[in-house]
Amino acid sequence: MTDNQPTINIVNTATAVAGHPYGTKTVKAAYLWWFFLGALGAHKFYLGRPGMGVLYIFTAGLFLVGIIYDLFTLGRQVREYNARGY
Repeated sequence: MTDNQPTINIVNTATAVAGHPYGTKTVKAAYLWWFFLGALGAHKFYLGRPGMGVLYIFTAGLFLVGIIYDLFTLGRQVREYNARGY
C-alpha cells in the first residue's frame, strides 16, 4: 500500500537537546546556582552569559539588586536559553 501521504513529525522544542552542545538547562539547577553562588554570578555562567557573570563577581550581584531581580526572572531566563538552541 503506497499512499503518497506526507508524514507529520511533531517535536517538542522544550525537550529537544540537539541544538545545545551541553544539553538543555533546568530551572531547578539554575536556582541552586543562584541560591548558593548567586552573588558571584554562577547562575549567569550556567546560562551561558559569562559577561554578566563577571559583572556579578565585581559588583556582588549588581549590588544585590540583580540577585533580587533574578529571583523572579530566572525561570524565564532558563526558557530563553533553551529556546536559543546554542
